[in-house]
Amino acid sequence: MLSVPGHLSPEIQTLKKHKSLELKNTFHSLKAHISVHPRIWLFITILLIHVLVIFVSRALPISFSIRQLFPAPNDKQCQSGRVYVYELPPLFNRELADNCNDSDHFNWRCAAVSNNGFGPTATELAGIVPENLANTWYKTNQFSSEVLYHNRMLNYRCRTLDPELATAFYIPFYAGLAVGKFLWFKFSGKDRDRDCELLLRWVQDQPFWKRSNGSDHFMTLGRITWDFRRLNNPELDWGSSFINMPAMRNVTRFTIERAPGDYYDVGVPYPTGLHPGSDADVLKWQSFVRNRDRTSLFCFVGLARDDIKNDFRELLLSQCRNASDSCRAVGCAETRCSISTSASLEAFLNSDFCLQPRGDSYTRRSTFDCMVAGSIPVFFWERTAYDQYEWFLPGERESYSVFIDHNDVRNGTSIRKVLEKFSREEGGNGTGEQKL
Repeated sequence: MLSVPGHLSPEIQTLKKHKSLELKNTFHSLKAHISVHPRIWLFITILLIHVLVIFVSRALPISFSIRQLFPAPNDKQCQSGRVYVYELPPLFNRELADNCNDSDHFNWRCAAVSNNGFGPTATELAGIVPENLANTWYKTNQFSSEVLYHNRMLNYRCRTLDPELATAFYIPFYAGLAVGKFLWFKFSGKDRDRDCELLLRWVQDQPFWKRSNGSDHFMTLGRITWDFRRLNNPELDWGSSFINMPAMRNVTRFTIERAPGDYYDVGVPYPTGLHPGSDADVLKWQSFVRNRDRTSLFCFVGLARDDIKNDFRELLLSQCRNASDSCRAVGCAETRCSISTSASLEAFLNSDFCLQPRGDSYTRRSTFDCMVAGSIPVFFWERTAYDQYEWFLPGERESYSVFIDHNDVRNGTSIRKVLEKFSREEGGNGTGEQKL
């Protein structure tokens, strides 16, 4: 937890602590409503994540105006309080989405904002997913959560148009888009900080910010937390210093990768391509993945890094190739995994386990693509999932995943032999085998 500024009076610090705890209790109350037994988590909780965080009815177009009519929620529906969504000047969200030109290094921004954040329909999945669920799959970009969550909050049943009635205040700033367009080429730290500084200047002028100094405010960051924590080191000139700015100290941040030990960072799952339009769609998908005939013990979807000495991903690919009768490998050098979903989804659907090493940082979108497909993730670093998504993943890690320390793999542990110890049988058989 970050300390509050020392110049505040004890009375203000007490108020800030109370408001921060109140906001956290609100979020934890929401979490409690989606908790389920770990034994059925694999096929339910990861889908409910999308319902809670990024599931938006396709019949509801995105709107950037708060002047909408909502049915008044009753007290039982909104026991945790109501949320007020700021109507920001367009330069902080709408213009960032509308002025997309994909001039960046990896051509991701336009995909992140198209179709209200869903991306184009994933037509290449025809024949892989059931025909009656083809319209629920999209080529959703991993950095689209700001757009998706904003749309969700605009249509949230406990949203209030009266800030006086709000328990929490949502700031719909597309920080990932604002910073992301300046991450590559020869842009300066000032370029990457400009929109963030303007946003904070605007929000600090709002009366409800002044009332709590931002401790009851929250936002979504569509990129990992490290893209917003630039250090004062010329050799590490990456990202924005947004989170390090004094005004951000008390703002709760939903981010796809959080910083360990930062109370205000909340890890939320990466968006995946599955966006069910109804409860019936969820049940159909659950049935499909449960009854899938999986022909491979495990799979690995990823790209080896030739520029990294003793690259761990290359080690995983090597083990997979050496167990070709049990492992399915999808090399992202040949397949643009970030653009095409067919090869990776098919691998996950056909495998009992999926290997999930670190990505460019500790986490990776592939973890959630794997789980949505009903495959069991195999982690090699604690921080890839266990220390990241405590609001969403069961505390009993063995109920949904397998952990093999990366150092053990480097020292010769066979991933295949570890995974072969698990049995498909549902009950005990007296052999001492572990069960899937």
